[in-house]
Amino acid sequence: MELTWVTIAASLCMGLGAAFLFVFAVKRDWFKNLEDAKYQVFWSDVEQLVDSTEEQTDGSEPEKR
Repeated sequence: MELTWVTIAASLCMGLGAAFLFVFAVKRDWFKNLEDAKYQVFWSDVEQLVDSTEEQTDGSEPEKR
């Protein structure tokens, strides 16, 4: 029974820590420009696709970045 209370206390501490981290992040505007990160990932995938297509058509290797 003692171990049950320890696990309950630990889970409550982790939950409160996550809630405080979320509030801190919102107050610091860490969630302000989520769209920018999305487009950075999207366009990097498109560039890799174009590089691999160029390699197949002319037989040369794409430049390493």
